[in-house]
Amino acid sequence: MAKDDGRPRRSGRRERVAKRAAPPLINPAPPGQIGGVYRPLSEADMQAIYGTALRLLEELGMGQVPARLADVLRSAGAREMENGRFALPERLVREAVAAAPRHFPMHGRDPARSIEVGGQAVHFGTGGAAVQTLDLDSGVYRASTLRDLHDFTRLQDTLTNVSWFTRCCIATDIEDHYDLDVNTAYALLRNTTKPVATAFTLAEHVAPIVEMFDVAAGGPGAFAKRPFVKAHISPVISPLRFGEDAVDVTFACLEHNIPVSCITAAQAGATAPATLAGFLAQSLAETLASLVMVHAIKPGHPMVFSNWPLVIDLRTGAFAGGGGEIAVLNAASAQLSNWLGLVSGVAASMTDAKAIDAQYGVEKGLTSLAAALAGGNLIYESSGMTASLLGASFEAFVLDNEMHAMTYRALRGIEVSEDNLGFDAICEAVLGEGHFLGGAHTFQAMERDYVYPSLADRDTPKTWADGGARDAWARARERAREVLEAHHPEYLTAEQDAEIRRRFRILD
Repeated sequence: MAKDDGRPRRSGRRERVAKRAAPPLINPAPPGQIGGVYRPLSEADMQAIYGTALRLLEELGMGQVPARLADVLRSAGAREMENGRFALPERLVREAVAAAPRHFPMHGRDPARSIEVGGQAVHFGTGGAAVQTLDLDSGVYRASTLRDLHDFTRLQDTLTNVSWFTRCCIATDIEDHYDLDVNTAYALLRNTTKPVATAFTLAEHVAPIVEMFDVAAGGPGAFAKRPFVKAHISPVISPLRFGEDAVDVTFACLEHNIPVSCITAAQAGATAPATLAGFLAQSLAETLASLVMVHAIKPGHPMVFSNWPLVIDLRTGAFAGGGGEIAVLNAASAQLSNWLGLVSGVAASMTDAKAIDAQYGVEKGLTSLAAALAGGNLIYESSGMTASLLGASFEAFVLDNEMHAMTYRALRGIEVSEDNLGFDAICEAVLGEGHFLGGAHTFQAMERDYVYPSLADRDTPKTWADGGARDAWARARERAREVLEAHHPEYLTAEQDAEIRRRFRILD
């Protein structure tokens, strides 16, 4: 009888072990978790920074205002000063803030992949314009190509914790600016149905590329009804002046109903004050100037308030994408934007490391977690970027995707309830087998509360050594290769692809 009693127990143990090893049935911490618990600025701090930004816009104003924008700003209530700069009155700034959408959708071509942005919901995505790619075979950097852009796009298409994709590298093998913009847009359409973003070199590139989007959307005018691409634009150049080409692109994008991410990218100690408070005041003023511009052209148009504080190493003048200063600055930027009720965009995880090493992990983990805890709605540059934004890495994409899962889990926090407090489960374990392994309470928590990494190594030293003593770089390289070999999506129909190729010079 004892022998018969033992068999079910062994079978049950095997089932429990198998269940523990299996992935959870649901994602316990999906994108869109709520941030906002980290507040580096007090209420008085935010009032002082905002007040200084309003003074800068009204008393110092904006320089180099293109003629077309000058007419629009005058009509909205801006005032041209004797020195040619344009004062943006406090009333106009506050009006623009009040009219800006608090929430809006970022559409994917697949509606199931769309996201709602705003409030304090956090989403990690991409950005950047890397001119070098960390080669999967050689492990060193080389010039980025159009093929790299296609490969990066289809790789991230499989990554659950990357909510949207902005082209992360520049195809340096395409010299003509129009061909570059066209083929960048095509790479996005062909390889993913997530929300995407791109950039337009010149305003005259916008209308024809929108025709390409219409082909993918189902016909003339279809894209404008449900735009699944947003534009990255930097219409303000620090310190406090407009850039004519980017302003022209903004007019064109708004005309075609393209949501915009207006990016301010001042650098502390170079194009903005070295003091963190002074930097935040100027950078906020500049991003508010972009908002006023959008409001004056088309009130209520969806705009991501992308105030990206950047830092230089004051010893050398080199851009520094990792460190405590950039972590706290981007967290403070997110806090300020959310305080104003604007859809916030910040930049984080811009490691200066060239290799996938300890520096890489520290800088990415510190800066991305700070931005998320502060409630940054869209955290740009957070996936795949290396080498102070000069490089992009396939291995980094898969490692960062796992890092984002851990961050989302941290944001989810701890749910305290009668069941979770586990009084009965504690009593059962203490009076029974003396442990919690295999208990119903444990199984429920396993599926619901824990994120299990697929790349991080949790083996014993001996098991790790027996398996080849591989580091994170090697494991990530293997995973990236597996995806690139297997994932070849066909998100354009044969008819759509043929129509695009008939109208445009596609260089794949």
